[in-house]
Amino acid sequence: MEKMSRVTTALGSSAISGRTMFCHLDAPANAISVCRDATQVVVAGRNIFKIYGLEEEQFVEKLNLRVGRKPSLNFSCADVMWHQMEENLLATAATNGAVVTWNLGKPSRNKQDQLFTEHKRTVNKVCFHPTEVYMLLSGSQDGYMKCFDLRKKESVSTFSGQSESVRDVQFSMKDYFTFAASFENGNVQLWDIRRPDRYERMFTAHTGPWLTIHLKGWLATGGRDKMVKVWDMTTNRAKEIYCVQTIASVARVKWRPERKWHLATCSMMVDHNIYVWDVRRPFIPFATFEEHKDVTTGIVWRHQHDPYFLLSGSKDSTLYQHMFKDASRPVDRANPEGLCFGLFGDLAFAAKESLISGDSNRKPYPGGDRRYPIFFFKKPDLTEQFAHVSSALSVFESSLESRRMDWFVKTARLYLLGGKPFAELCDHNAKVAKELNRPQVSTTWTMLRLMFSDPANLSTPGPNNISKLGNLPLMNSVDKLKSSFLNNTEICPTAENEETEGSEGQAEYMFGDAELDDDDLYSMEHEIQAVEEQEYTLPQEAFPLRHEIMDNPSVPEHLQQDKADSPHASGNEAEVMCLTPIESLSLIAISQPLFSPHLPARFFCPVVREMLSHYAEQGDVQMAVSVLIVLGDRIRKEIDDLTQEHWYMSYIDLLQRFELWNVSNEVIKLSTCSAITCLNQTSTTLHVNCSNCKRPMSNRGWICDRCHQCASVCAVCHHVVKGLFVWCQGCSHGGHLEHVMNWLKSNSHCPAGCGHLCEYT
Repeated sequence: MEKMSRVTTALGSSAISGRTMFCHLDAPANAISVCRDATQVVVAGRNIFKIYGLEEEQFVEKLNLRVGRKPSLNFSCADVMWHQMEENLLATAATNGAVVTWNLGKPSRNKQDQLFTEHKRTVNKVCFHPTEVYMLLSGSQDGYMKCFDLRKKESVSTFSGQSESVRDVQFSMKDYFTFAASFENGNVQLWDIRRPDRYERMFTAHTGPWLTIHLKGWLATGGRDKMVKVWDMTTNRAKEIYCVQTIASVARVKWRPERKWHLATCSMMVDHNIYVWDVRRPFIPFATFEEHKDVTTGIVWRHQHDPYFLLSGSKDSTLYQHMFKDASRPVDRANPEGLCFGLFGDLAFAAKESLISGDSNRKPYPGGDRRYPIFFFKKPDLTEQFAHVSSALSVFESSLESRRMDWFVKTARLYLLGGKPFAELCDHNAKVAKELNRPQVSTTWTMLRLMFSDPANLSTPGPNNISKLGNLPLMNSVDKLKSSFLNNTEICPTAENEETEGSEGQAEYMFGDAELDDDDLYSMEHEIQAVEEQEYTLPQEAFPLRHEIMDNPSVPEHLQQDKADSPHASGNEAEVMCLTPIESLSLIAISQPLFSPHLPARFFCPVVREMLSHYAEQGDVQMAVSVLIVLGDRIRKEIDDLTQEHWYMSYIDLLQRFELWNVSNEVIKLSTCSAITCLNQTSTTLHVNCSNCKRPMSNRGWICDRCHQCASVCAVCHHVVKGLFVWCQGCSHGGHLEHVMNWLKSNSHCPAGCGHLCEYT
């Protein structure tokens, strides 16, 4: 008993030593791992493989494992794991498909111990068994998991998930024979290391790729669908018991030591912060670490019994030790009152509630003070508890018709993203948005056409401009840019009755954002035409002489010169726009094009970048992606690749949810982001099981190697299916599409006679 108390005291003292600190690395880190006694940390990446000592005040470099003049790809690490029983043993997952073990006790500079090259593609994860010293597990991009015995030169077991690439593997901390594996398609499989032929259980945890897991009693999973889910694996079927909604895709998830409800996460893109969540309150992080300036690639708690220190590596080439008490608490900054509009026009309003404890006056001991209490309770740590903030939420819903997403589907189908000149694409998309009653989006497309088109084409008649009015309709929609071009604008005074030379004419002007309907534009066009038909005598001077107006300064001479030489005005129109008085007409005349050819297209890029971010923040990622594709190289360099990839993945996910497969494929094909373009170039594998013995089929043919039966026999006509084949996901029986459809019109049971109730959907 005395020995145990000493160990506990030593551990407790180490748990409170140290501080928040960091060090600069030579290159970005892909993964980190800590030794068992929490005195050293290994940092691995494509161009770094070093061991640092954890001192009280700083990190100290202990060993550089990249040795030799020409380091091989074995040093390029996607993952690293430090053995928790053998302090000198490391394992790395190499990007060339190799699994390498390292022995730090070797006297030579090269610490490489064993090399396994059985995987055909990049190894994504390696994991040591928690209690078995010589057992190492790996998961690779080739879809296989391999178990290595370090006393031998090759793997002892190979596990095929019959699925896409393996993203993560983890041994169970409680069950000696069990490990979990996650796959790129969102599936999780549980295996028994004694049975490599078939997994024990499988379930779909997330939609979409990139999955990470951490098994500690409960199974925590995170994916690209921006969710962290907690699963209870003690039941016959995996049961989801908690779900945390994050703001970005989840790259890593780690349970917090000594805290049942806490886990830490980091993102694979966009978001650089590390969050610690209390799964019982999943809507706001319990704590946040905000030190990194780029994506966090690896997180690990410093000790398996120390909940107060977290280590992290990042693409910003830094290694951090975070002290939990230095973390920011988002709940402290949370506003208990707020107002928000939903995507479909719903209104939500939250107001603060006053918390009044009904039993605040009750004494703890009705019979008086107890001087000798029997039980001692630990005083709660306020830093480990949520602040009590309560609000009452009221939601005002809009009508059901306004909640429909028909506009999204119609817009996705009708938009043109390529195949035509830029101006035609903008005009077409503006017309589509206007017909779907989305005037703001329509105006945006019109402005984009004017900003980035050839200035010589701006006067060309189109669906959104009128040649006779010059740039007048544009003034009604350019609020944001109006001040930038104020010096290019000239007000043309008019007089209702022509006065003598020494008097001023009364002028009327059109200002503001008022919209002109078709009747107004028609009447104005005919008025201008009537003015043009009047006979004017050309003045002898190039510019009529005027007296000096004291109240209103005259227009500078260089603007008058530019206006007379404007290439966008014909002879009669030039007379209208000059300072000669005209009757019964008042307009704002633009002496130069609103978008001058002297302004480069990059002048508008900051405004367009801000506009795209605004649409994305408002939830209209469709507009953001469509503009990215149509503008192409004009705007691509102004927005970082991770943000573009985030927008593209969100839009593609929405299109696939609405089953707009063709539109989704077109977006991928026309995307300006390299990470998205390659989605159509990845290999597709179809895994088929035999309908008779339920075993996986080989790729050599349609005859099962085990039962020697044909897998594509129609259950209705008993002939081999050579065309479209449909099957039931419940019993695996199927056949010709027409035969199965006709069978299920009058029968509910499977035509193969297995008794299953099949359903055609």
